[in-house]
Amino acid sequence: MSKVLTTLRRHAVAFAALFLLLGSSAYAVADQVTTSAAPKKMIYACAAGTYQTLNLTTAKGTCPNGQRKVSWNAAGPPGTRGLAGVAGKAGARGAQGSIGPVGPAGAKGSNGSSGPIGLQGQPGATGPKGDTGAAGPRGADGATGPQGGVGPAGARGADGATGPRGADGSAGAQGPAGPVATPQFAEFYALMPPDNAATVAPGTDVDFPQDGPTSTGISRTGPNTFDLGAIGTYRVTYNVPVTEAGQLLLTLNGADLAYTVTGRATGTTLISGESLVQTTVINSLLTVRNPAGSSTALTITPLAGGTRPASATLVIEQLQAG
Repeated sequence: MSKVLTTLRRHAVAFAALFLLLGSSAYAVADQVTTSAAPKKMIYACAAGTYQTLNLTTAKGTCPNGQRKVSWNAAGPPGTRGLAGVAGKAGARGAQGSIGPVGPAGAKGSNGSSGPIGLQGQPGATGPKGDTGAAGPRGADGATGPQGGVGPAGARGADGATGPRGADGSAGAQGPAGPVATPQFAEFYALMPPDNAATVAPGTDVDFPQDGPTSTGISRTGPNTFDLGAIGTYRVTYNVPVTEAGQLLLTLNGADLAYTVTGRATGTTLISGESLVQTTVINSLLTVRNPAGSSTALTITPLAGGTRPASATLVIEQLQAG
């Protein structure tokens, strides 16, 4: 019974509801002793453990999970009146509740003693968040603001794709005539004997140690090497009287020019060659060579059937520059 009263003191609202329900019978419990021999009336309630609330029920009713069932007499013998306790501090004023419906008028009871001030109830749990409302209609456009200042120049964008080739323009006026090109040429020769060795071995160059008419762009750097000063296309012609059947070719910067190979199968004619040679670097070196791998050393014919020394000749002409 003491646990029930403690619960009732903590929850004054529930106690007030029970007071109205029981009317004068409940009042008699608090203020006077009854002498009635009538059966005692029992009150049943479910006590919630979380918020310590009381929910009225019946003798046969069951309590929800987490609540326990308590009961007490509607009226019983009063105990000895105790001393008034020290008044507790007034609790904070709670929020005003909504106005409930008007109940039926109860019987006027005697003035009872003041009950203890109840504890402030626990705040209720926050309700779920409501749904987001629909977007409102779009407002009218505002007036156009003043034009802003010119911003800084942006970074240069990536180059675009190359456009199609434009139409050819009309031919321009003919320019003035350029200077007349100075032809480059040179002739070199050998007299036999004694200008060459007795034989020219395979892989060895023929000597042309004597200078004929020569311009400034072509020169001899040794008895058998000739400098083609400018880049361009040259005509190279040579005639070499030899005793044996054999072959000759031109080399450029030490490399054989395969398309320049000439020769003879008998010993009755000259070995003569004429080829165009194109250079790609300045000061390219040209030679006339008995090809490496030949089986025969060549003897340049002395006298060649007469009393005068025979001549082997090499002529170089520049046909085009660049």
